[in-house]
Amino acid sequence: MALNINIEFNKEKNIWIVTPEGELDIYTSPKLKDRLNQMLKDKEADILINGENLDYIDSTGLGALISILKKVKEKNNTIYMENIKPNIRKLFDITNLDKIFVIKE
Repeated sequence: MALNINIEFNKEKNIWIVTPEGELDIYTSPKLKDRLNQMLKDKEADILINGENLDYIDSTGLGALISILKKVKEKNNTIYMENIKPNIRKLFDITNLDKIFVIKE
């Protein structure tokens, strides 16, 4: 399955809002990583990942998110995640990534 990525910048809150749709896996992770890296070159800020339309993440997808998180943390910014589906939340809990990403309930 493909991955569509909708990105917008909220000037009032100074935050990127990223809404991935589909599956974040070995085939689609490079696309997400490239888009987010380009976005951060344009404007360094916090990132909010809205997971309401994200159906699946594999280990490569997690790796891409961790890579972006490292880049964001260098500038003292944060990645927030919200509307994460239970199957994806479980993956974050099992891998203890819920401790380094800010997951909004």
